[in-house]
Amino acid sequence: MKKVISIIIDHKEIQLEAGETVLQAALRMGKEIPTMCYYEGLETHTSCMMCMVKDAKTGTLFASCSKPAEEGMDIITKDEEIIEARKTALELLLSDHVGDCEAPCQLSCPAHMNIPRMNRLLAEGKTQEAYEVVMQDIPLPSVLGRICPAPCEKACKRKEIDTAVSICLLKRYAGDFGKIESQNHRVAESPIPQIAIIGSGPAGLTAAYYLRKRGYQVKIFEKEVRLGGELRHPDLHEKLPAEVLDREIDVILNTGIQVQFGVDADLAFIEGLQDEFAAVVVATSVPKFEVRSSKFKNQDIRVFPIQSAKLAIQAVARGKNAAFEVDQFLKGENVTGEPKRFNSRFGKLLEPEFAEYLKESNDLDRLEPEVLANGFSSDQVKAEAARCLHCDCRKLDNCKLRDYSDEYAASQRRYFSIHDRQLVTKNIQQDVVIYEPAKCIKCGICVRITSKYKEKYGFTFIGRGFDVQIQIPFGESIAKGLQKTAKEVAKACPTGAISDPTRIK
Repeated sequence: MKKVISIIIDHKEIQLEAGETVLQAALRMGKEIPTMCYYEGLETHTSCMMCMVKDAKTGTLFASCSKPAEEGMDIITKDEEIIEARKTALELLLSDHVGDCEAPCQLSCPAHMNIPRMNRLLAEGKTQEAYEVVMQDIPLPSVLGRICPAPCEKACKRKEIDTAVSICLLKRYAGDFGKIESQNHRVAESPIPQIAIIGSGPAGLTAAYYLRKRGYQVKIFEKEVRLGGELRHPDLHEKLPAEVLDREIDVILNTGIQVQFGVDADLAFIEGLQDEFAAVVVATSVPKFEVRSSKFKNQDIRVFPIQSAKLAIQAVARGKNAAFEVDQFLKGENVTGEPKRFNSRFGKLLEPEFAEYLKESNDLDRLEPEVLANGFSSDQVKAEAARCLHCDCRKLDNCKLRDYSDEYAASQRRYFSIHDRQLVTKNIQQDVVIYEPAKCIKCGICVRITSKYKEKYGFTFIGRGFDVQIQIPFGESIAKGLQKTAKEVAKACPTGAISDPTRIK
């Protein structure tokens, strides 16, 4: 029978068997201690230094994953010094991590649309699914596919190799041929609260659409006799046929949005809305300083003025952000707008990396429609979309390095050197795993898993010190090295270094 000991963690006593680590004891208490190199069921390999805690008696910091608990310990799991130590550990890990979280095209899109996912779906002929991806961030894809100046294409990594992917025309195709009657676009019904939208340009329409999708009752007030605002400017008629604009406005209205025309909204009118509406989004030329400084008689109302924009895509982005703000306000949350996450970025591709990225693409030149007004054919769409390099990470939503960098506000640039960075390589074993060594943080989890399950080759550490790499020994392939453990290794990797190629299409 093992000896039972008592320790204190954050002023609470816990009993445990001798031999358990401080981390195991803390986790059993429900404490949230970050770990990158720890994996349940495997022997300890202390390397990431993320699980640092403090001995309250001595003030000493130590890694909780490898420290056996001792009778009478008094442990602190979080204070300013511990937070700073974890942040520094993260920044050191980030200094040797070469990879993009989100693709540069997505980051440069004001509406933050998931462009790589749209591209992959279109390349597979899944137009409907691609349309649904676009509509999560842009409710006017056919419109913007015709008039947007495409800042996303200026940031496209394919441009560094030859020419950018024709993102706008691909988005236009998804908008033109995607079906509206999708299950994903059904709206949850809710009788209250009601939101007023002043103005029906791209910002107002976007705010209305995303608030309606969240279940709010929405009413648009428009000065003119038609919706669309500046989208109906005569200068756009040649690029943007009225029937295209009308069709996409109908998609938005058909979610159940009410409209009142002929309303010349001034500050007095906005003040008069406060008895009926829980919030007002101002998406017109009403002077925004005036709006913000107004003193309304009912302080329960919140007015959200949208800053004017030169580009329609910027207006859409600001309308979507206003929808986030209204939703957060009405739920009693901090009003911060659309959530922004940490993004690892390593800059431009180097010439030796071109071939590595082309492994997930094709070598075709950029396609152009035979007649620009007609857009791409279905075959052209598949070919052009397949030119996408898959710059985004396959573990966008379950990467511990990204999650903790968010939580601890880590900076990738503190120790990272663009000039001395590793070259990106991609070891692709289709239907097995994709291994990108430049993203590896040397946690050793994959080494321990393949050892535990007695893979003939498996992963191992090769080299010493800063030059150490994790590879399959003797030059064997990933497929041969991971005959038993490929799926578990991909699941266990705390970054996107080892991923399942089938997980994100």
